[in-house]
Amino acid sequence: MATMMRSFWLEESGQDLIEYALLLAFVALAAAAIFIQAGATLTGIWSTTNLVLSNANSVAAS
Repeated sequence: MATMMRSFWLEESGQDLIEYALLLAFVALAAAAIFIQAGATLTGIWSTTNLVLSNANSVAAS
């Protein structure tokens, strides 16, 4: 049993797969955070643009 546990502990064949999976998860989380922030920024830009155009329309109509 001890020999089997030692060989399992020293086995490194699946290590690369786990490292790549963790790296992929990190990249996916970073991309999601960037897209969420970009969405909030775009919402602010569209809101400001809508306000400016609404004010310009009010001034032009009067």
